[in-house]
Amino acid sequence: MSFSVYLSGEIHTDWRAEIERGAKAAGLDVVFTSPVTDHPASDAAGDVLGATESGFWRDHQSAKVNAIRTRTLIAQSDMVVVRFGDKYKQWNAAFDAGYAAALGKPYVTLHDENIVHPLKEVDAETQAWCTTTDQVVEILRYVLKA
Repeated sequence: MSFSVYLSGEIHTDWRAEIERGAKAAGLDVVFTSPVTDHPASDAAGDVLGATESGFWRDHQSAKVNAIRTRTLIAQSDMVVVRFGDKYKQWNAAFDAGYAAALGKPYVTLHDENIVHPLKEVDAETQAWCTTTDQVVEILRYVLKA
């Protein structure tokens, strides 16, 4: 069985690569997609639309251009993994989790125990809360090979 997994969230660590390596080592047929993880490129996604008078409108344009990719890839996925890191607030990741839930897409969250409380609503809808990338790989193994 082939599976498409969208990897949403935190962009400052190599968690995506860990999951991809683990899935490959387990022989899983998974295609991984993700948002643009180059922060400056993501922030500039809307610059092609022209100069704006404020940072708000620049961010607004870029968010809309980025949403083309994000919404399309989440809609095409079989499952979404949403990673929340400790260092930055990933409001976009919380939105992705909500979007996946609205589409009826199963999603799992990946975060440390110290941020359980602020993520209680996001975790209330998740199919699994993981604390390690190995747990995500084991869920994929179960889903694809059980």
